[in-house]
Amino acid sequence: MEHATVVVSGTKIAEEISCSRSEVWRLIQQLRGMGVDIAGHPATGYQLRSVPDLLLPDILSPLLRGTVFDAHLHHFYKIGSTNTAALTAAAEGTPEGTVFLAEEQTAGRGRGANTWESPRSTGIYCSVILRPPLAPSDVLVLSLAAGLAVQASIRQIDGRVNADLKWPNDVLIEGKKVCGILTEMNAEATQVRFIVVGIGINVNQTSFPEELGAISLRQATGSEWSRVELVAALLKSLDREYQSLLQSGGARESILRRFAENSSWVRGKAVRIDESGSPLAGITEGLDERGFLRLRTGHGLQTVLSGTVRAK
Repeated sequence: MEHATVVVSGTKIAEEISCSRSEVWRLIQQLRGMGVDIAGHPATGYQLRSVPDLLLPDILSPLLRGTVFDAHLHHFYKIGSTNTAALTAAAEGTPEGTVFLAEEQTAGRGRGANTWESPRSTGIYCSVILRPPLAPSDVLVLSLAAGLAVQASIRQIDGRVNADLKWPNDVLIEGKKVCGILTEMNAEATQVRFIVVGIGINVNQTSFPEELGAISLRQATGSEWSRVELVAALLKSLDREYQSLLQSGGARESILRRFAENSSWVRGKAVRIDESGSPLAGITEGLDERGFLRLRTGHGLQTVLSGTVRAK
């Protein structure tokens, strides 16, 4: 990366990283296998043909300067789940603002028992650690803020994309899921110890199984997206929402109002709620003061605390 598009000898690389030239060759082959476009061979040297669209800390950190996320970026070519790794690290005391990014997940998780399809270097698989001074009952607003951050970052890259927010943790395009948000916390009775916000965005995938009901930004727009540009916009937007929530007295109300304004699902939508116990059906009537969904049913107005929302 420091000598992009310049031919660098295998000997120089070996000296820089204190290994043999044969080890350099092995590592070059490994990078090529991961999709990095490297020309050349041991006799002539190596050349990075183009800067790869990899979510590397060295590339992202300068773009995130001044945010809570600029100092502790961890990148994996392959990992089970960024959320699982972040939860383990947070329990061990890893600082707030730590970010886990992966090119590929082998055990990506969605809500409940759902999995998240995570093919290599086509989506954004990102988890962040936060330690907000919130009560556990107030954490939902942070998940809604993450949805607003995703929507804002997509609009920043391409203002023509109409991304819709579905309560509580999905972003849709053309009625299909382009992003899922998984918020997990560790808390005492009255105080959050830490929260992990996991965000999965379908970026450059070209197809999905029909039963997934998914779409990528590339499918929606017909063009390839820079994952580096999008994840930088996402984390900067999430930082703005988070800092406002911590510092501004009216931030909670602002998040709930903007979520409702930017969602076709929060008010006037005929839905059914699939959850443990008996399912509910009715018309959505906005959010309560904590961010939970209000639903007008045949038995009156009810508050939905959790569950999967589906169009009726």
